Amino acid sequence: MGFPMTASCLLRYVRALLLPGLLLAATLAQAAPPRILHVMSYHTPWRWTEGQLQGFKDGLGIDAEYRVFEMDTKRHSTPEEKVARGAEARRIIDSWKPDLLYTSDDDAQAYVTRHYLNTSMPLVFSGVNNAPASYGFDRADNVAGVLEQEHFIESIRLLKTIAPQIRRMVVVLDGSAMWEPVEKRIRARLAELPGVEIVAWERIDDYAQFQRRIGEYPKIADAIGLLGIFGFRDAEGHNVPYQKVLEWTAANSTLPDIGLWVDRVHYGTVAAVTVSEREQGLAAGRLAREILVDGKSPASLPMRPTSRGLPIINLKRAKALGLKPSSSVLLNTEVVTRYDWEVP
Repeated sequence: MGFPMTASCLLRYVRALLLPGLLLAATLAQAAPPRILHVMSYHTPWRWTEGQLQGFKDGLGIDAEYRVFEMDTKRHSTPEEKVARGAEARRIIDSWKPDLLYTSDDDAQAYVTRHYLNTSMPLVFSGVNNAPASYGFDRADNVAGVLEQEHFIESIRLLKTIAPQIRRMVVVLDGSAMWEPVEKRIRARLAELPGVEIVAWERIDDYAQFQRRIGEYPKIADAIGLLGIFGFRDAEGHNVPYQKVLEWTAANSTLPDIGLWVDRVHYGTVAAVTVSEREQGLAAGRLAREILVDGKSPASLPMRPTSRGLPIINLKRAKALGLKPSSSVLLNTEVVTRYDWEVP
């Protein structure tokens, strides 16, 4: 049989129950926000890179001190330049000592992340095309991340809703090694597209050659898959920005084309089912939260791709090519009505 509890006993009992939680809250309030260094393979302004970082912040969901390093490897694309940019990023890491390293896209993994495997620093990535094993992630206990797997088949299906005559396609890739796993995945899924044939896989690094080939493709194909267009060099050996490549293509190509990223459609590509940059970053941020807030081991978290794709059509380019998307297609697709290089 219990005894009556006095008011003072009750107060001590309540304090005993609440004290651990109050101490924890006070500790969390006094703790400095985690320091997070984001090393992006590419540059800003660019929706793909900025969208991943914003998604990461939203997924993490706590205050943090951020620093950002842009490797800018689309414009500094030689092996020597990439090595130098990676070394610069590592100097920042070694001096600033972030609580977590967040890296996006493949170059950052090759030239930065892999140097910190099996250290005490948690590593989280997004936007990675290559298999994790190619960077040694399968042998590390401090890595978690999000894979990027393209919606190529879905993009062709979308294009065929407005250009049903498509039977033959040329795929254009620059010389970057990042396209090798992409090509392998596409080839593995081609059986899902009966009636559509890839008639050529074109590896091109020279911008003048690309321009010549665009004029020749109508002899062999009905459409173009513009995938790797970042590595083109002009006659002086300078990198040609992909935006300029797409602007020229929109003005000179007579074939409908697809891409894999939303910004391509804003610069004149007809259609794409794009990998969502926000979903990539959001998933990475949630992984970082599980590590920093919930105390989970990075190795316990799965490495997998995001599945959500965004269908998008450039209506202005479609009309220029004589294509007329149906109202049902337009109602279920994000529609771009201008080119990004135009003055609003």
